[in-house]
Amino acid sequence: MAAIRAPHSSAHSVGDSWRRKTYVSAKAEHVSLRLDCSTRADQLRERVKRSLRRSTPDSALQLIDTLERLGIAYHFEEEIDGRLQESVHNNHEDIFFTSLRFRLLRQQGFDVSPYVFLKFLDTKGNFNDALSENSWGMLSLYEASHLGADGEDILSRAMEVSTEHLKTLDAVSGPAERLLRREIAEALKVPRHMRMVRLDARRCIEQWREESFKYLELRELAALDFNTVQSLHQKEAESMIRWWEELDLARKLSFARDRPLESYAWALGIFWEPCYLNCRTHLAKTIAVLHVIDDIFDRQGSMDELVRFTSAIHRWDLASMPELPEYMKICYMALYNNTNEIASIVLKEHGWNITDRLRRTWADLCEAYLVEARWFSDGKVPPLEDYLRNGVTTGGTYMALLHAFFLIGEKITDETVGFLEPYPKLFTCAGRILRLWDDLGTSKEEVQRGDTASCLECLKRRHGVKAREEDARKHVRKLIQVGWKELNKEFYSPSPLPLSVTRACLNVARTAQVVYESGDDDRCPSVDDLLSSLLVNPIDHGSFSSPQIKLQ
Repeated sequence: MAAIRAPHSSAHSVGDSWRRKTYVSAKAEHVSLRLDCSTRADQLRERVKRSLRRSTPDSALQLIDTLERLGIAYHFEEEIDGRLQESVHNNHEDIFFTSLRFRLLRQQGFDVSPYVFLKFLDTKGNFNDALSENSWGMLSLYEASHLGADGEDILSRAMEVSTEHLKTLDAVSGPAERLLRREIAEALKVPRHMRMVRLDARRCIEQWREESFKYLELRELAALDFNTVQSLHQKEAESMIRWWEELDLARKLSFARDRPLESYAWALGIFWEPCYLNCRTHLAKTIAVLHVIDDIFDRQGSMDELVRFTSAIHRWDLASMPELPEYMKICYMALYNNTNEIASIVLKEHGWNITDRLRRTWADLCEAYLVEARWFSDGKVPPLEDYLRNGVTTGGTYMALLHAFFLIGEKITDETVGFLEPYPKLFTCAGRILRLWDDLGTSKEEVQRGDTASCLECLKRRHGVKAREEDARKHVRKLIQVGWKELNKEFYSPSPLPLSVTRACLNVARTAQVVYESGDDDRCPSVDDLLSSLLVNPIDHGSFSSPQIKLQ
């Protein structure tokens, strides 16, 4: 089984205590180094706002793109939305700006047609060969093509052509091409649309200091902002650790994972902006409880006990507890209290009683866990689609996004609540990608424990893929690519959900890759690297204090 979680082997071998010691030590150092830069940051933000208002249409697009890459666009949402509104009907003849405008508008939820690229096709329907003379334009086209949805053939062709072209440029030499080479290498590895926003912002802040970059003040602001937000995240993580230790589940339930920081990292990957503090905090606690339930079904409970636990979740009544074994009572009580606390907060702040809705999503999760437990008990390898359909639920995506929707509290109406019944396809698409990445990253240890159900095993045994592990893994990566097109289509489709929740679906898929990819490819950063970048190490912003070129 699996969920929004880390691999079981590491989780149970050492626990999280060593990470907590590292975190506390780094936090103290971070506080001692941090200066009060709020006045400087305020000045820089005002300059950015002026620049956004005064820039030409093309310069505004480039500035918006830079703000997003540096992770500071959230400060200027009103100004950015205004400039993008102005650009909706603009027409560019240049492939770079056409692609940039298309990508920025789609990222912001605007309805923009892929047919804006028709003017770059020749009489045979192929992209003009002359476009290859504009390398930055081809890179821009490549990034835009990854926002394509299922059925948008022109963007599929754009992806093929731009990928082929960029691979030939990966070996270009010369100091002037250094930035281009690096951007191409990063894009071919992971397109921007699929990157975890907070990690990519850090990479850009640190790498761009080496280049002759136009907006040096933006880098200064980004570094200051990153460290300020990281300080907020550190306080939240400290609170998370304190809550987990007071709950004392790791001591009471020795089989359960002791990884509160990784639970928090998941919530941080999905909702990193400061305004989502309340959602992020309670989502992290909910994920931590989810991990314990996953461990009960995966490692501890007998089939009879698992059926009784699931029945108790359905009834949602403390009178159900006497029929449970002691270790299940402890977990049931933690889940009951955490869920009722969240329901109480939503009722107080937004006027909706959601206890029954949260209970049902936990019941759905446990029912899906039971299906996997029976597969394991019977030694059964199900058809791939049956496995994935059930695996979206056991992955925890529905649970996480449903809780997040109510905690954020935007657009809670009869229409949006009804749209969540049972679960939107948008949630399913995000959960499918999570499940595929999860299996890529954890299947080896699952097989070693004797677990027969994973998408890799389904492919190897039931769907005509030969028994070679490598073949199955390649196929799963192709399924992830297809999954992104399906996710994009749902993201762009009309929906009553707020943009904060639809964007969270993208972030679920992005965070899943960061968390699990190292289990499939040991060259990729580990979860420890993720925690260090997001929570431990601040950015040295001293070199940004004397910018050479100022904003308008």
